[in-house]
Amino acid sequence: MSSISSPKKLRLQLYFSRAELSLILSAYSARVATGEWRDYALDYKNSVAMFSIFRHTLETPVFVIEKRQRHHKEAAQFLLHDRTRLLYKSAQLVDLISHFSKLPRLISG
Repeated sequence: MSSISSPKKLRLQLYFSRAELSLILSAYSARVATGEWRDYALDYKNSVAMFSIFRHTLETPVFVIEKRQRHHKEAAQFLLHDRTRLLYKSAQLVDLISHFSKLPRLISG
């Protein structure tokens, strides 16, 4: 008797590509240089890759960039969340990264 695997088990894990991580880390490092952000985490689960951005290490993420792909033949979607809501959704990571310049920034004084 052969066992048939479920579609969930056959689903491949989704990761950020090297080029995608380069774009994200470039934007991240600019805000680290200003002291606004201090830490990040990468998580991969259930066909979602997540890059979480923290102001302080022991807090919840200030922002989360998600890469989602329902089916391997579909294009990936990139989502930007803050602590409570979806801020931006795009098929292009470059567009999502450029959206950071439109968000409020931490002002120190």
